[in-house]
Amino acid sequence: MPLSVTLLGTGSPLPDPNRAGPSTLVQAGDTNLLVDAGRGCVMRLAGAGLFPSMVTGVLLTHLHSDHICALNDVITSHWVTSQAPTPLPIHGPPGTAAVVAGIEQMLQPDVGYRIDHHDDLTTGPQLEVVEHEPGERFTIGACTVTTHATDHRPVEPTLGYRIDHDGAVAAIAGDTIPCEGLDQLCAGADLYVQTVIREDLVALVPNARLQDILDYHSTVAQAAQTAARAGVATLVLTHYVPPMQPGQEDAWRAIAAEHFDGTIVLGNDLTRADAS
Repeated sequence: MPLSVTLLGTGSPLPDPNRAGPSTLVQAGDTNLLVDAGRGCVMRLAGAGLFPSMVTGVLLTHLHSDHICALNDVITSHWVTSQAPTPLPIHGPPGTAAVVAGIEQMLQPDVGYRIDHHDDLTTGPQLEVVEHEPGERFTIGACTVTTHATDHRPVEPTLGYRIDHDGAVAAIAGDTIPCEGLDQLCAGADLYVQTVIREDLVALVPNARLQDILDYHSTVAQAAQTAARAGVATLVLTHYVPPMQPGQEDAWRAIAAEHFDGTIVLGNDLTRADAS
């Protein structure tokens, strides 16, 4: 199986009945990596043909609620659908361990109920939490992962993940503006996944809280410029703000195409792109 990415959730903090929250599936052979865990991602995993027990590991780009609010569902579903005690690696920036500990505390009643009810469940979820700084390298399943600094201040630290399998590379950026770390993350990648906003549309909405997002997310044009500068093969856009409506795909793609002449992928949840 080639290295591939599937956009499990292409939404944002803005509720959208058609888009789950930010989450990307990276697959290589039998390795299934879940990057971020936005609302509804477990349902989208099912849509991609995977049980939660098939998740090899979770990579968190940062700890904004829209990127982690379904992590409790991932943890519980992985646990109860595994036929034997199976550790779930969870990687993320500093602060991840405290978040996961809070989730475990919240799940204590549920875990107790299930252990009392099922004879074959004798222990709770087996979680292996590892916090990373930029510049670290580790192996998970069939993939080698390198962490890179991104810039989503005042949210910090934030990480991008460069995932390598058999010479193919997927760069998963998360929320960030253009920066040196992002260029290093994406350099020569086959697939570059970037969360994006349309600043021209956001600027039309007279809401101060919405306007605040303009200074710490990449625009469609900036994502395309990063892709061109880094020499990536395929740019994959996700986390559309405002939500991309049916029929608007060509307009979003045209903005990116002004700056990047490679392949541009965008669309609904479960859109997939393979490394060439």
